[in-house]
Amino acid sequence: MKSRLKLLGLVAVPALLAAAVPTAYAAGTPQPHSTRAAITGDVLKGLNHNATHTGSVAAGKRISVAISLAPRNDKALDTFVAQVSNPRSSSYGHYLTKHQFAARFGRTDAEIKQLKEYLHAQGLTVGTVHSGNLLVDASGTAAQLEKAFGTKLSTWKDAASGRAFYANDTAPTLPTAIASLVSDVAGLNNRAQLHHQAPSTVTPRNGPGGGYTPLQLKGGYNVSGTYTGSGQKIALLEFDGFQQSNITKYDTNYSLGSPTPTVQKVDGGSGSLGDGQVEVELDIEVLHAIAPKANVTVFEGPNSDAGEVDTYQAIVDSGIPTTSISWGAAESARTTSNINAVDAVFKAGAAEGLGFYAASGDDGSDDAGDGGTSVDYPASDPYVTGVGGTKLTVTSSNAWSKEVAWSGGGGGKSSVFKIPSWQTAVQKSAGGGYRQVPDVSAHANPSPGVSIYSQGSWSSVGGTSAAAPEWAAFAALYNQQAAAAGKANLGFANPALYTASGTGFHDVTSGSNGAYSAATGWDFTTGWGSYNAATLASKLLG
Repeated sequence: MKSRLKLLGLVAVPALLAAAVPTAYAAGTPQPHSTRAAITGDVLKGLNHNATHTGSVAAGKRISVAISLAPRNDKALDTFVAQVSNPRSSSYGHYLTKHQFAARFGRTDAEIKQLKEYLHAQGLTVGTVHSGNLLVDASGTAAQLEKAFGTKLSTWKDAASGRAFYANDTAPTLPTAIASLVSDVAGLNNRAQLHHQAPSTVTPRNGPGGGYTPLQLKGGYNVSGTYTGSGQKIALLEFDGFQQSNITKYDTNYSLGSPTPTVQKVDGGSGSLGDGQVEVELDIEVLHAIAPKANVTVFEGPNSDAGEVDTYQAIVDSGIPTTSISWGAAESARTTSNINAVDAVFKAGAAEGLGFYAASGDDGSDDAGDGGTSVDYPASDPYVTGVGGTKLTVTSSNAWSKEVAWSGGGGGKSSVFKIPSWQTAVQKSAGGGYRQVPDVSAHANPSPGVSIYSQGSWSSVGGTSAAAPEWAAFAALYNQQAAAAGKANLGFANPALYTASGTGFHDVTSGSNGAYSAATGWDFTTGWGSYNAATLASKLLG
């Protein structure tokens, strides 16, 4: 079940000192239409068919945008990521630092200066220029944004949900020289908002809330007591907040002794606590259950296009090697340029040795809910490990007994990304040459789910929102072992996981998510299956 969609306020970012403004960009100087070019794919599809036009955005309304720039030498970046993530390559694990990435693939300082000067000339406040020189924050009034990006901002009412939102009527345009650098302007619409899995409470058994305990999860996935995630860092991408008192209650109940999570607010954070609080507390507590000594940083941003890309970029800026993502939306709910912008951040992260684990969705093979087959993004991104769902059964001694595909687990083929090279060996005819999801899976069935303490009470929570942190926790455990062995972090895991060819996995061969059924080997319901922590880590360590 999806959560209620939330509309959160956009927050202006701090201003930097303004650069001198070239005469060509001076405010009020007319520019011939022929000197501008459109940012293609940066407008909502079928707007007039799915929503009702209700008016214009107030001229004085302040809006924040995040402007993404295309990497330099993008093909060379693809080649580098393929080599640095491939266990069979001599470059495996030789990741770039932030400075090395910027030097090789970021835009030049002169190009960033050109963009900043143009934005300032239109009256916008220029904010952070993020590491890598591929993302620039700015803010201004609706009137200023309309002028700067050559479009009209209108208000709309969604036909299905009745929710009010705003959007640009046409694709944004920029002076041709600048448009050639820009891939997306996030924040010109606020229609798409990411969803999370709502809690499901069942009759108490197992843990206090009815779900699996840390001992059951660790036992089911063969996590050794020797490895606790000590010395490791994990990031959480969140669009809501949490209460530390709930986390403390969980940790104390299971005597975990986990470090207190750190919060990093992005673009002002998510606002007041909402119905996503249970999601955040689920994510933290699952990480504590499996990797109790890892240091968790919660990156909390606004639930908006601009907030999303800024929050992912903040994670990459931090250099934290492992990230769990439990928020997403169907590919069709996003603009093409928005997907490209987020994908570029993931690609930069992969080059720098960062791994992202994303929930594949909780609506089976029909993530969009339109009666067809569709997948969730960012789980479908080629630089993300998509995590599907299973129903795990453990023995009385907490050992793995059996596992079947969970009916709600997202999976299928992308409509956006072609199949990556590391996945071609398991290419299915039903995939049609497109990226296949999920890559792996873990326990997600809500009955029994995972026992958590949230909002002042115990409950059992399911969904791939539980499965994603289960895999991120494994990555932290692996990185602990790799550090002890003098080896590199796992980083972007998919090439290594597919090279493992199923070794170290519980192959799930029964169950369905709607259009697809589990089968021997890789499948559209559970990918390779869940992990056997001891054997998979041994395989990956070589």
